[in-house]
Amino acid sequence: MKKRILIAPLNWGLGHATRCIPIINALIICGFEPILASDGNALLLLQKEFPNLSSVELPSYNITYAKSGKLFKLKLLKDSPKLINAIKAEKKVLTEIIENNNISGVISDNRLGIYSKNIPSVFITHQLNVLSGNTTWLSTKMHQKFIHKFDVCWVPDTESNINLSGKLGHTDSLKVSKEYIGPLSRFKKRNLSTVNDILVLLSGPEPQRTLLEEKLLVELKNYNGKVVFVKGVVEKKQARKRIGNMVIYNFMTSELLEKTINESALVIARSGYTTIMDLAKLNKKAFFIPTPGQFEQEYLAKRLTDLNLVPSCNQDDFTIEKLKKTNTFRGLESFDDNVNFNDLFSLFERE
Repeated sequence: MKKRILIAPLNWGLGHATRCIPIINALIICGFEPILASDGNALLLLQKEFPNLSSVELPSYNITYAKSGKLFKLKLLKDSPKLINAIKAEKKVLTEIIENNNISGVISDNRLGIYSKNIPSVFITHQLNVLSGNTTWLSTKMHQKFIHKFDVCWVPDTESNINLSGKLGHTDSLKVSKEYIGPLSRFKKRNLSTVNDILVLLSGPEPQRTLLEEKLLVELKNYNGKVVFVKGVVEKKQARKRIGNMVIYNFMTSELLEKTINESALVIARSGYTTIMDLAKLNKKAFFIPTPGQFEQEYLAKRLTDLNLVPSCNQDDFTIEKLKKTNTFRGLESFDDNVNFNDLFSLFERE
């Protein structure tokens, strides 16, 4: 009988769910039976990608962004009691899931309550340091306190100086065992002819996702080239419509999205870490607009701009003219690291 492994990404944008896709595929190849666990759009996306796998719904964190980036930290602080209650709720639900489904191990992508003392528990994060301005020391300490409850932490990056996460994913202060597993991406580079001048990829919590969508639709409506616009809103059915020079999708499944990115000259997106890993895997040129007030995305965007890889700007400052900057930037580049999943999954083979 195959060992069942619960894999549970955080429902905060789609990045946590999509970067779990290669891990789910690897579990299947290595003879395990993955059980999907999340909530909202993240769970819906995984159910669409893996319709034959069992899934369970976890309590929602219900975290939203402030409309103003300046209020981002205050909003998170205000929501912290709700977050703590959700972590307690998912830990309680996890006990029932493990017993009812004969789970042999759990893999949590940033879900803080998905661990067990009775079975091997893995935490996936690229944020060993959690940036929050002048409270970075506190947010990092609190996050690492949760990570220490797990058996091992998998960091989707390289340990070397040539890496994608910078100071986010590299620290000596973590006490639990950590393994750098290389950047994760569900995509493969394909040598396809360029069809689209611009691909817009949106994701992330509301209301900032909608605010950027509205701004980009206005800025791009008079653009002369061909634009594909993916809103990142996962619904039961895929919807597609044409407005002028733009073809607009509510969402794309992995196969179509991989093809569309490979066929696009330039990608406009948030500077979320999963997006960065995907675009690096496909060697793409990009323009990043970090979520207002989200220190992690602002840091990653600035770092990649300073390295002359990808230009970026604040959401309020974006205009179509700024895309001309991409001509002087190198674009993202792939890593040749191959993840040894057999070694990683050996944790679940122990009795």
